[in-house]
Formats: sequence, C-alpha cells, structure tokens
Amino acid sequence: MARVLIVDDAAFMRMMIKDILEKNGYEVVGEASNGAKGVELYKVERPDIVTMDITMPEMDGIEAVKAIRSFDPAAKIIMCSAMGQQTMVMDAIRAGAKDFVVKPFQSDRVLESIKKVLG
Repeated sequence: MARVLIVDDAAFMRMMIKDILEKNGYEVVGEASNGAKGVELYKVERPDIVTMDITMPEMDGIEAVKAIRSFDPAAKIIMCSAMGQQTMVMDAIRAGAKDFVVKPFQSDRVLESIKKVLG
C-alpha cells in the first residue's frame, strides 16, 4: 500500500484528497498546511508520494518541491493547482514535480495521476 503525504493550506482540500485516497486503499501518513511543514513531514515520514498545492503561505509548493527534491532526488510529487496556474505548474515540473492535477478534483484523475507517478 502506497503511503501518501498531503500538503495543502485548505483543510477541506486535504480532507477531500484524503477521502479519495483512503477509499482506494492508500495510506495517508501525514497532512501539512504549508510547504515548510510539508518538507519537515516528508523527512520524518518518507512517503511514497506527495500531493502538493502550489499557492500556500510560508513556503509555496514550488519551493517545497525544490527542498524535498534536494533532500531526496527520487521524491515523487504531484502538484495540485487551480485553473490558470499553468506558468506555476511549469515551474513546478522544472523543479522536479512528476505530474499535476487541476482543482476542483475529479477523483479518477487524482487516482490516475498517483498510479502513473508510482509506476
């Protein structure tokens, strides 16, 4: 069972993703409300995959991707972005994110992305 870390500043978004994942047999090992906490939790939990929001307080998703990837170059991270954040999504991919899903989420798209990235 794949272990997932969810990083998003919106509690209801974390809840939504967690719900989708747990219903489909994934284990959510942690939740963080900003990039800095996400990086800390990543180091502790060593999840198989991370869902990462782009726009967050303290440390945004792109900075968090860079920090996680410098700690673990093999990290698997999926960006979650609102419509109209294409430029930021491209920055995130350049920083090392493996895929992205657009909000509002469609559960099959989230699951498809996770399966693809986990290989």
